[in-house]
This record gives sequence, structure tokens and C-alpha cells, in this order.
Amino acid sequence: MSAIPSSEPDLRLPLLSSLEEPARKPEKGPDVQKLTIDDMLQKHCGEFGTWQLRHFVLTCLAWALEAFHTMVMIFADREPEFRCLGSGCDEMAKSVCGFEPGSWDWVGGAGSSTVAQWGLVCGEKDKVGLVQAVFFGGCMIGAGTFGHLSDSTLGRKGSLTVVCLLNAVFGCLTALAPDYWTYLLLRLLTGFSTGGVGLCAFVLATEPVGSSKRGAAGMSTFYFFSTGIAMLSGIAYIFPSWRELYIASSIPSILFLVIVLPFISESPRWYLVRGRINEAMALMRTIAKSNGKHLPDGVVLALDEDVNESSVNDQSDKQGFATKEAITGSVVDVIRSPITRIRLFLAVAINFMCSVVYYGLSLNVVNLDTNLHLNVVLNAVAEMPAFTITALLLDKLGRKPLTIGTLWFSGFFCFAGCLMGGVGIWKVVRMICGILGIFGMAGTYNLLFIYTAELFPTVVRNVALGCATQSAQMGAILAPFIVVMGGALPFAVFASCGFVGGLLAFYLPETLNRPLYDTITGMKEGEGGLSGV
Repeated sequence: MSAIPSSEPDLRLPLLSSLEEPARKPEKGPDVQKLTIDDMLQKHCGEFGTWQLRHFVLTCLAWALEAFHTMVMIFADREPEFRCLGSGCDEMAKSVCGFEPGSWDWVGGAGSSTVAQWGLVCGEKDKVGLVQAVFFGGCMIGAGTFGHLSDSTLGRKGSLTVVCLLNAVFGCLTALAPDYWTYLLLRLLTGFSTGGVGLCAFVLATEPVGSSKRGAAGMSTFYFFSTGIAMLSGIAYIFPSWRELYIASSIPSILFLVIVLPFISESPRWYLVRGRINEAMALMRTIAKSNGKHLPDGVVLALDEDVNESSVNDQSDKQGFATKEAITGSVVDVIRSPITRIRLFLAVAINFMCSVVYYGLSLNVVNLDTNLHLNVVLNAVAEMPAFTITALLLDKLGRKPLTIGTLWFSGFFCFAGCLMGGVGIWKVVRMICGILGIFGMAGTYNLLFIYTAELFPTVVRNVALGCATQSAQMGAILAPFIVVMGGALPFAVFASCGFVGGLLAFYLPETLNRPLYDTITGMKEGEGGLSGV
């Protein structure tokens, strides 16, 4: 074989050199950093900036709608004043029972309330209480139904859209009710949709908020409910007819659907647990941009159970984050897990007792010596200081100590109320005890929404909150029956509920500055696998 001329290039050299030199490593793609939503909000997007403030206010307007549909019965089902038309009527009497037919008439006419419309007085008076019980029964069913739907197929925003639409339809149809039983059915249906309004609005408003700001934000949601009650009083003053009132109180739901809802976003946490990472990331970029922040490339959302995995370097793996199998949960999953099962039992029991006291004291408190509309306004405004004080102490004392403290505060004054007589100065002291009791329980009622939401992971958060809301509605149904007992017994029952509720709260874990977990597995890992908290 002849030698290769030196003037020609050695074609074997590239091949030989490639064999002799070690193989070069492929160039790495950019590292992908996995972050939970809480970490991403804290590091890159802002925990409560311009975007969260606007979204929070718009979403919480739904609380005012819930107040309209819940408290409208105060005015629509009231017993109006009467006037005498002739003999057989006593103007000094407190009731028209026993009056001769035609000797009296309702002030404002038969259309002033449902009581005047269908004669729900004397032997028929219990039908008014039945309407209230049926409404809260509907709320109980609706809370469970939409709690599940908002965690699964509909999402938070989708569920809020449905309940507001149903509220508008059922509210307007109620104004056309031809008889009592149709009215009762429509109030049941309105309760069914109303039961999901506050539930969906609360979770949707607070989930995009960072952990350090979430407590104060959650406590502020109830200002919208109290404001809605005060606004309803003004609406009822302008529209004294019960049929007109139902239409006037339902129109805001239509306006909310058309004007407000298009500017509300779905929860990024729901997107995440449903495996829709692209939508979640797009929303987080929007939040960061609106807050004057920057979300860097190479950062991706992940469930808390996935965050501890090794970083992904391959670009194709990065693209794999765009879609992931949806994770769903139900009340069965909550019960199966020891850590969430115990929390659910405690949350349900405490919410039930709190509701019995809150609604019971609202019905049992001595009325102010003013007209009905002013009474409602003052009662609504009186709750606001409790919300403020609780919000200020929430991040200082923590959820658990504050829950125990407010429950025992209310229980103490209810116990003092049952020891007071019903005459003279003791009657005034009992009234003050009742006011202080509802003051403490209003703070607890507010706090329990936040506490319950933080006790459960995203995948079952609304399901668990729905169960707690259902138990609260059951307490609301039973409260009027306790009040009927009269005397000191209602105060004794309310005191027992406050004390026992505080004892049960001892077994709940503290959630202050703890992350909102995404899955039950992530919660087990984050809580160290403890089953008793």
C-alpha cells in the first residue's frame, strides 16, 4: 500500500481524534426550578399586590349577594303593623288573633309581606319559621354540592357563576309565587344556590393570596357580608312590597354576572391540581406583571409533593410540565386519610356549635327601640368591630388560640346571661351579655372560614369547607327551636356550645404561616406524617 502524500489532508485524523478524545457531553438545557404556588407568590409574583387586591374586591362582592338572598326574609316575612277599622279590634293588642273579621287591616296592605299576603299569623305562624328552616336546609345541601363541584369539574369560578345565575333566577321567580307552598319551594331552591356563594367566593378570593397575607385577607371577606345586610335594609326601605323586594334583591346577582364576573380569574391552585399547568403559569405571569414583578424563565409550578424531586435539565422534560394528569378528591378521600379525617370531624363539630350560638343569639337578643330597618343596620355594623379585632390578632396570636379564645369569650357571657333574671336591671345586664356573646361568636364565625380552609389541601379544600358549611347550616336550622324554649335555657345551651367548641379546638393544629398544601400526600409529608393533627 502506497503512503499517503503529505500534501493531501489525512482523512483519517478526524476519525482517529474522535476515538482518542473523550466524548463530549451534550449541552445542558436551562435548569427548571419547581416551586409551589406559595413560594412563587413570595419570591416572584407578590403575595398581595395590585392584582390580588382587585381580584379580592371583585370576588368578595358575591358575599353581599349572599347577604341579600339570606336576610331578605327578615323584611319579606315580617309581621306588619295593623290598624283598626271598627269595633272588635284593640289597637293596644300585640296580635290580631281573636279580632273580628273586617275589624282590622294590615298597614301597607296585603302585599307588604308574605305574612299579610297569606295570613301567616296565629295558628299559621309556624309556617314562617318553616320557611326559614327550609331555606337553611337548602343551603346545607347546596354547600355540599357546590363544594364538590368547585373542587372537581366546574372549578371555583365556574361554580360561582352557576350559583349566582341560579340565585338571580330563583329570586325573581319567588316574587311571582302564587301561594305559600310555591313560595316555600322557591326559597328551598334559593337556599340551595345560596349555600355555594360564600363558599366559592371565599376560596376563590383567598387562594391567589400569599401565606403571610392570607389570614388578614380572609378575615376581610365578611365585611362585604355585613355591608350587604346594611344595603339590603336600604333596598327594603325603598321597596316595601315583598314581591318588589325579591326582584330588587335579585337584580344585583344579574349585574354581578354581567359586569363583575368577566374580570375575575380562576384559581391558579385549581388549575394546578387539575393538571392544567399552562393556564396556571399564564395566570402567575399575569399576577407578577400586574404587581410590577418579574417571573423568570426556568421556574415552573409544581404540586407540593413534587417540589422535592430533582430539577429537570432536559428541555423535553420541561415541556412535560405543561400537562399533567388531573388530581381529584372527594369527601371519601378526606375520611380515608387519618390526618384529614380527624380535622374534618373537629371542623364540622365546631362550625355546628358556632352557628347555633351565632344565629341563636341573633334571634334571642333584645331588639333596639327603633324601626326594623335601623335595627338591621345596627346589628350589621355591630359585627364589624369583631371582624377588625380578630383580623388584627389573627397573625399575632395564631388561628388556634384565637379560635379557643373567641369561643370561650362568647361562652362565658352566655353563661353569665343564663344566671341573670328577666326583670329590672338584670334584664339590661342579660341583654348586654347577649350582645357580648354574639360579638365574640361573630369573630369566631369569621375566623372559622379561614381556619377550615387552611386545614385541608387544595384537592379537597372546598369539599371539606362544604361539609363544615353544611354543619353550620344545620346549626342555623336548630337555633330557632332553642330560642323558643325561652327563659334562661337558651343562654345555657349557647354557653355549653361555646365551651365545648373551645375544648374541641385544642385538638386542631396551628396553621399560621403554614403553606396551603395541594394534595393529601403533600400534606402528610409536610406535616411529618403525623396522623393526630
